[in-house]
Amino acid sequence: MAVYTKVSAEEIDQFLTRFDVGTLVSAKGIAEGVENSNYLLETTQDRFILTLYEKRVDPTDLPFFIAMLDHLAGYDCLVPPMIADREGTKIHKLCGRSACLIKFLPGVSVSHPTKAQARATGEALGNMHRALADFEPERRNSLDHDGWRSLAEQCGPAELDKIAPGLAEAVVRELDYLDEYWPHDLPRSVIHADLFPDNVLMLGDRVTGLIDFYFSCTDIRAYDLAVTHAAWCFSDDGTDFHAPISQSLIAGYMSAFPLSDAERKALPLLARGAALRFLLTRAFDWINTPADALVTRKPPQAFLHRLQYYQTHPDIFKP
Repeated sequence: MAVYTKVSAEEIDQFLTRFDVGTLVSAKGIAEGVENSNYLLETTQDRFILTLYEKRVDPTDLPFFIAMLDHLAGYDCLVPPMIADREGTKIHKLCGRSACLIKFLPGVSVSHPTKAQARATGEALGNMHRALADFEPERRNSLDHDGWRSLAEQCGPAELDKIAPGLAEAVVRELDYLDEYWPHDLPRSVIHADLFPDNVLMLGDRVTGLIDFYFSCTDIRAYDLAVTHAAWCFSDDGTDFHAPISQSLIAGYMSAFPLSDAERKALPLLARGAALRFLLTRAFDWINTPADALVTRKPPQAFLHRLQYYQTHPDIFKP
């Protein structure tokens, strides 16, 4: 993780003159997030996050993200809205990048969540889905079920097998299975699609913020819970499944936004899709990211292990 675009204190100070947020006291590059460059700013009035959007975020998508965060904030969801300048503008240019000033939320992300933290996260996700039920704008999921086979082809069978012997064949088998059984009649809405523990801020057992919405898109709503399950309920390397965390996460979600019988029944399949999605994106990055790049490559095997567990333990989602 790294700050990709360097911004001087003088440039930030000049940038802040557009806003009614006080004058700059300090600015520090922060490593959270791998997609964009982020700075923690302290002014004479408050703390803020300055985000410069790097190449993976299309600037034309920013109005969608702004509308989504404003909508969620209007429902008192714990999200960081972007701040308008004196002219009402929220999207700016800084150092050749699109940039936004964002409300700072207190809290830290956890690497080894407790049952209480998992339950609180599930509840926060359910509340987010409830709030988004009447949000009308849509954004296509470029990493949805329809795109996974293309992503596997871009990786290439030889390169996949370098990651793990037999991985290419295992991916094709899973793609064929999901093509046959993937549900197309479940409720859809805008989802977070990337709610890993580092995208949840907490103080103790209390969620203080959901952040990093730059994969947000329109897809099967219960798929968002499946993604969160895959992210939260295993050891980092994917070899150990944490059943109490799983039960707490799902219970927290159900307390805020109950699943239908069809959604609950589909969770094992949606979880397999979630595991395959992150297996493939990690594999693509592993193959195409130079070893000396600023970003740290994440082992794809961690989600291969998750996928294998979901394939052999569909009963973990039973009430």
